[in-house]
Amino acid sequence: MHFSVVIPLYNKQNTIVATLQSVLAQTYTNYEIIVVDDGSTDGSGILCDEYAKEDVRIKVYHQLNKGASLARKKGIELAQGEYLTFVDSDDIVEDDYLERLFEALQK
Repeated sequence: MHFSVVIPLYNKQNTIVATLQSVLAQTYTNYEIIVVDDGSTDGSGILCDEYAKEDVRIKVYHQLNKGASLARKKGIELAQGEYLTFVDSDDIVEDDYLERLFEALQK
């Protein structure tokens, strides 16, 4: 696996589905998604669990609220990809985001 896409999550129920869908729509397919739910209380972590049931590339880790920095650190610890990238839980990425990153890395 080339990429680990780490998504720190805290109370983004209104945006996390669009974020996950944009990452899942990638033209480059050799990646995993690691969502680190940092103690969300709005159900956004549960939404991610539902997505993980449907796609084996998605892994969700739940932790008590420790802040974005420690959520990112946990994502790094869990990552199995050769390369690491972060996407915020309210971001929408272009469908060729990972493909462009991979091409840049090859140069």
